[in-house]
Amino acid sequence: MTIDPAHPDRPVLIVPFVWIGDFVRVHSVVRLLKAEAPDRPVDMVSSTLCSPLADYMPGVRQAVISDQPRKRLGWAIQRDLAARLRRNGYGQALIMSRKWKAALAPAMAGIPIRSGFAGEARFGLINDMRWGELKLPRMIDQMGALALPRDAKLPAEWPLPELKVGADELARWKDVHDLAGEPCPIVTLSPGAVGAGKAWPPEYYAALAKALADDGASVWVLGGPAETDTARLIADTAGLRVRDLTGTDLRNAVLALAAADVSVTNDSGLMHVSAALGTPTVAIFGPTSPWHWKPLNPVAAILEPPGDEETRQKARLVGNDAVAHRSTAGVSVDSVLQAARKALSDAKSKR
Repeated sequence: MTIDPAHPDRPVLIVPFVWIGDFVRVHSVVRLLKAEAPDRPVDMVSSTLCSPLADYMPGVRQAVISDQPRKRLGWAIQRDLAARLRRNGYGQALIMSRKWKAALAPAMAGIPIRSGFAGEARFGLINDMRWGELKLPRMIDQMGALALPRDAKLPAEWPLPELKVGADELARWKDVHDLAGEPCPIVTLSPGAVGAGKAWPPEYYAALAKALADDGASVWVLGGPAETDTARLIADTAGLRVRDLTGTDLRNAVLALAAADVSVTNDSGLMHVSAALGTPTVAIFGPTSPWHWKPLNPVAAILEPPGDEETRQKARLVGNDAVAHRSTAGVSVDSVLQAARKALSDAKSKR
């Protein structure tokens, strides 16, 4: 990592990507930084949506919340963020995105070292310019490289992202939401996803929930307001053992996943949250490459549409283009049910 030699103990700022899964993934970089300099504070810029995640990330001092507008610069918001960053006295900013505006506030704040990859003519905004991002196959390789000295060899294994929820907070949350007496086991379903073909069909989730409820499980449906209709369909199909926990507060999803025995999820942000919490996770993939986009943390199962091994291997070389034609609809309800049952059985045997 490039460090200001005059101020080696100044805090480090991470400017991550804005998506939930990417925000979780960047905790590997936090852990890398803390291993190098345990006493140096690490902060992260965050949207309001993602900010609860920082509360559960060991090593993160604080989230600096700034809701940046999409498809426009938002000068007033940038100036406000820059003023707040200036007060924190950062020595370096690691700017994960190649977008011009991602580097603007750190530059306006006068952060001495601003590390990022070349992109969108950011010369001047980025003064520790890195090259070769597109030669790094995975996002974690790209993000982690910014926390290493220029041209350093990447480690064989990155530190795993980690989210930790305290037992007392979890107990209070269950009491507030009338969930303390829920029958076990608890299986969460996360039916949301961003991108065509990534969401397992709602009727498949409903059929899965019915089978799990018939097995005696409690089923909690997680996601944002966009998943409320799916949650209603699942509840109408599977009955009284289903709880609709969709809403606008990501903290509720984090705590629900921490309480769960098994999580079933699309390739989505909540997949990464679940895995980082250590909850056994059954992940459903379609038009995205698991090798590139699965969690770094171990998962219970990754399910893909039937296909030949050659296509999967090609995806490791060319990314999503090799599997973009696939849809999660090719993953059967029975295969997910069997994976969930196995994950429940394995979790029970470890208690």
